[in-house]
Amino acid sequence: MTPRGWAVLTLAGLAVALLVAGALLVPWHRPPAPRADQLAALRDLPVDQVAHSREFRAALRPAGWAGLALGLLVAVALGLTPLGSRLVELAGRPFGGNWIAQAVLGGLAVVLVADLLTLPLAAWRQTLLTRYGLSTQGWAGWTADLLKSYAVSAVIGALALLGFYTVTRLAPRWWWAFGAAGAAGLVVLLSFVLPVLVEPVFNRFTPMEQGPLRTELMGMAARDGVPVRDVLVADASRRTRAVNAYVSGLGPTRRVVVYDTLLREATPAEVTSVVAHELGHAKDRDVWTGTLTGALGAALAVVVLYLLGSAGPLLRLAGVDSIAEPRAFPLLIALVTVAGLVTAPVQALVSRRVEVRADAHALALTGDPATFEAMQRRLAGVNLADPDPPRWEYLYSASHPSTVERMAAARAYAREAGR
Repeated sequence: MTPRGWAVLTLAGLAVALLVAGALLVPWHRPPAPRADQLAALRDLPVDQVAHSREFRAALRPAGWAGLALGLLVAVALGLTPLGSRLVELAGRPFGGNWIAQAVLGGLAVVLVADLLTLPLAAWRQTLLTRYGLSTQGWAGWTADLLKSYAVSAVIGALALLGFYTVTRLAPRWWWAFGAAGAAGLVVLLSFVLPVLVEPVFNRFTPMEQGPLRTELMGMAARDGVPVRDVLVADASRRTRAVNAYVSGLGPTRRVVVYDTLLREATPAEVTSVVAHELGHAKDRDVWTGTLTGALGAALAVVVLYLLGSAGPLLRLAGVDSIAEPRAFPLLIALVTVAGLVTAPVQALVSRRVEVRADAHALALTGDPATFEAMQRRLAGVNLADPDPPRWEYLYSASHPSTVERMAAARAYAREAGR
């Protein structure tokens, strides 16, 4: 069998594995609360709060969608024309134009051009966040974070590019197999190292102070059977008023992170409710699930890129001879960008299903639906979230249930529990 034949067979196997993992690990059986309950919850929210949040989201929406459109346009312009391959050649020329220079510097140049062209839209978004009082960060801090993000992406990107194109040179017929394995391994590796090495670049984390709240949170984690290394507080207030908490890391790196804004804005019972939700993610191994499906998806993507990128018409459009050469990197980016836009609704749906399960876990663990609902009200108010966003936008990009869905779920739990 030819390498292409094996690639097709591998693609089928990875697709089946991904579908099975999704079917078994994603909680598809939890439907959203009835629409009538959601509308009842919406009517109970302050009218002025809902109007202000919707005004903010309406102002923010053009920048977000324009960013997606411009990103797609840039990717297509560089990947499906000779412009991208020429940019890679130009970036590598000062260092001899060898394959290493083209792979690393050329690849980073392509990404940088795309980032710079969409930078005005990012600045527009920051302006809106500041105008509506959600951002506490000045332009100096915003720029510093942007440069940090570029630096981190450059380091990770350079290593990935060098590794990928080394494989394509050492195994020109079978690079897709080694590349798929490497992409899957990279996803797993980043799940371990990002919380420890990358997150501290953007925030300062300190252990939560000893006291009743910390004792309650650690005790709740112990009762839930979830080993947590620590509960940390992130200094999010230096850039935002938004409140949040999350679980990150795997195994020995797992920790619960609480924004300092959450501690300032919410009551201790509400903080407990939020952390109970995050413990639900750990209890149900959602980080592991995300890592596994991400690894399978990354491996599948490499094989798809090999099969699609070998098509003569695409290669001719990009002005390259092979998808495995560094000059074809813009073509890879174009294909990945299109695939990301197409699969976004599926990723959003999976995320919402997982979040619904974590909400149910929080309600069962705390047995306090009133506090859970109060916390959802607070989250929506402080974060300026539209409690019932437009359906088309919700289906395409919402990673969490809407506020009214979560409030209605709390009320349904209260009815069932007789509270």
